[in-house]
Amino acid sequence: MGANELSALLWHERKLLDLVIFKLTEEQLLLTAGHSRWLPHATAEVEAAMNLLQDASLAVAVEVSAVAEEWGVSGEPSLGDLAAAAPAPWGEILNSHRAALSSQTAQAKTVKETNENFLRAASRATQETLASLRPDAGTYDSHGVAGPATGSSASLFDTKI
Repeated sequence: MGANELSALLWHERKLLDLVIFKLTEEQLLLTAGHSRWLPHATAEVEAAMNLLQDASLAVAVEVSAVAEEWGVSGEPSLGDLAAAAPAPWGEILNSHRAALSSQTAQAKTVKETNENFLRAASRATQETLASLRPDAGTYDSHGVAGPATGSSASLFDTKI
């Protein structure tokens, strides 16, 4: 393997990050359009894309270690560390990949957080709607018979027998 393979893996990881952003954006469009029926499908697609990205990230980490060893970089360097120690033109290429990955990751995080805010708002609205549909809770008299809520406070002993 080597630097060429590492660069190819980084391109693949960038494409997968784009896919994740696309799937998160699809999910967001469904949320904003109120098409909750399709949310489970969209969420499954986001998860599948995330699994592919995780596998790609692992492959990149393995290749970073191999290239670091080839270039005499000790320890477990980050992509930035490897770029700093890289011979020309690899330092610039790796820094370019690192900057793009960082930007894409920030974009994915922003879309994900927006989706979570939409979901929290929808959940709150649903809870409020359900709460308004519930009939007032009744009370029980001394014989265990449920009666309508009276609006008065409950007492331990029923004195109206």
